[in-house]
Amino acid sequence: MFAAVGGLSLVPQPFDSPSVSAAAPKNAYPSRSLLPFRRRRRALSSARTACVARPATSGESGVNQEEASLEEASRAGDDDPRQLRRSADWRAARAYKDSGVLFDGKIQAFNNGGLLIRFYSLIGFLPFPLLSPSHSCKDPSRAIQDIAKDLVGSPISVKVVEASEEQNKLIFSEKDAIWSKYSSQIKVGDVFDGRVAYLEDYGAFVHLRFPDGHYHITGLVHVTEVSWDLVQDVRDFLDEGNEVKVKIIQIDKEKSRINLSIKRLEDDPLMETLDKVIPQEVQLASGSLDASSSVNIEPLPGLESICKELLQEDGITDVELGRQGLEKRVVSQDLELWLSNAPAKDKKFTLLARAGRQVQEVYLTTTLDQDGIKKAVQRVLGRVP
Repeated sequence: MFAAVGGLSLVPQPFDSPSVSAAAPKNAYPSRSLLPFRRRRRALSSARTACVARPATSGESGVNQEEASLEEASRAGDDDPRQLRRSADWRAARAYKDSGVLFDGKIQAFNNGGLLIRFYSLIGFLPFPLLSPSHSCKDPSRAIQDIAKDLVGSPISVKVVEASEEQNKLIFSEKDAIWSKYSSQIKVGDVFDGRVAYLEDYGAFVHLRFPDGHYHITGLVHVTEVSWDLVQDVRDFLDEGNEVKVKIIQIDKEKSRINLSIKRLEDDPLMETLDKVIPQEVQLASGSLDASSSVNIEPLPGLESICKELLQEDGITDVELGRQGLEKRVVSQDLELWLSNAPAKDKKFTLLARAGRQVQEVYLTTTLDQDGIKKAVQRVLGRVP
């Protein structure tokens, strides 16, 4: 027969034996009321695990694997699904960074340095310098914080550029995402309207305006590509906000960089001929002539000294003075030598000596190529006062 013990459980006992409940230590048997609670806790844990799983979206490389890891860890007995979720999202962030896949997020808020963007259970940071230039170019007079305020709540496509769970650092870039979309639409030689974004000692950064009317990509005009004239300070030629035309001269897809030029939209003035500087009809009207003409044009001061120095350069065997003329414009008050683009004849190249409105041809007999002649002329001008 069986006797009821405390109304909690049934154990076999003889009729004449003393009550087990009197002899058993306190809490020797668990209360039946605790058993359903434990079952409910396990059920709740399973329900939480099911809630944090999410379907993969297009392009989410590695996200399905993260969900599998989450479920496996849950089955292993970890009872903190929020930490599991965060760890899985950090792994997903690293997968986005490694794959370069764009993430479509939402701007949650902003601070003095940039935008705050939600990445599933995480919050990442997009610094203002990594924001697309299209935002600021809509109204250059607005402060970036005012622009950021209007962006809160908007969707945004970004790239993950840094994901460190140890440092709790998740950094996004909209510029890199824009590069992925628009870099295929540009090529070397293309000419764009642009706006000078900011100036550095080494050059000017210019936003390029695309056919849709927005400024999507920023490139560098190096100080040597601003003008054919000598540029010692780019700020003497450009100001922030200037509208300029630029030519793409180099594209580095690996580093997401493009190099631009302003001066290459014009012909190299060192590659001119006397006939181009002074068209034939102008030469006749102005009295331009060759060396046998009786019209007297004063020789350019200092040119003879330069010719003597040119003969000291290796590869130059002869220097002769040619035709003279007068230009309509003043190129420079100081004497300058410009290399003509006229083809060499019998190893003879043509230079143009210019000062004020005067211009004179100088013929060089040399084995040097055009780059070699340029360097020789630069050395000579550096020696002659």
